[in-house]
Amino acid sequence: MGSSRLSRAVYSAGEMGSTTRIAGWLAALVLTAGCLTHAPDREAPSHDPARAVWVVDHGWHTAIVVRRADVDPAIWPEVNDFAQAALVEIAWGDRDFYMAAEATASLAVKAALFTSGSVLHVAGLGESGLSGIPASDVVELRISRPGFDRMTRFAHDEYQRDAEGRAVRLGPGLYGASWFYAARSRYHLFSTCNTWVARALQHAGLDVTSAGIVTAGAVMQQVRRLAVAP
Repeated sequence: MGSSRLSRAVYSAGEMGSTTRIAGWLAALVLTAGCLTHAPDREAPSHDPARAVWVVDHGWHTAIVVRRADVDPAIWPEVNDFAQAALVEIAWGDRDFYMAAEATASLAVKAALFTSGSVLHVAGLGESGLSGIPASDVVELRISRPGFDRMTRFAHDEYQRDAEGRAVRLGPGLYGASWFYAARSRYHLFSTCNTWVARALQHAGLDVTSAGIVTAGAVMQQVRRLAVAP
């Protein structure tokens, strides 16, 4: 997103101390926000076959991909918008930044501090929909049926709805058969697109934390240790 140039090359010792204290306060706020996020209790082992789930690194944000056939439409009925898809990808983020034709630094700052709302980006993919993404940017996980259902219910609960209870479509998505939907949660500095993915995986019962998660790299670092062996 670009980096800002420092207005002065040299800081006084007092300014450095002040900067260090501010950084410490911000770190404490991140950890506190994470501690307030409830992670579902770990579940007992299930004999039901595990479902495959993929976490994808798109550079500045992460997304979750599932097989549409694995989704219980009674839990996540919105997948019926992609009836012809083999896979469904879902991600969440700030409305203006995510839907912008060009993501800029000013939009990123606005998202972190003065968000105008949030959106879900949901895309229907073919069976080979992940083949064009570098293998290093895709992590395959296995999730129990109960965990998978909790995760998809978390996704379903994120949709903002109209007076008739229908998910609110805002417009076509970024690629393929995809849509932007109005979402309920509030985007801010301590609740980013990557925090949302970590929370979804927590609902699945995975050993993942959303505390202090801001970047895509922080999500991928956690899921790689849970990855299915090649």
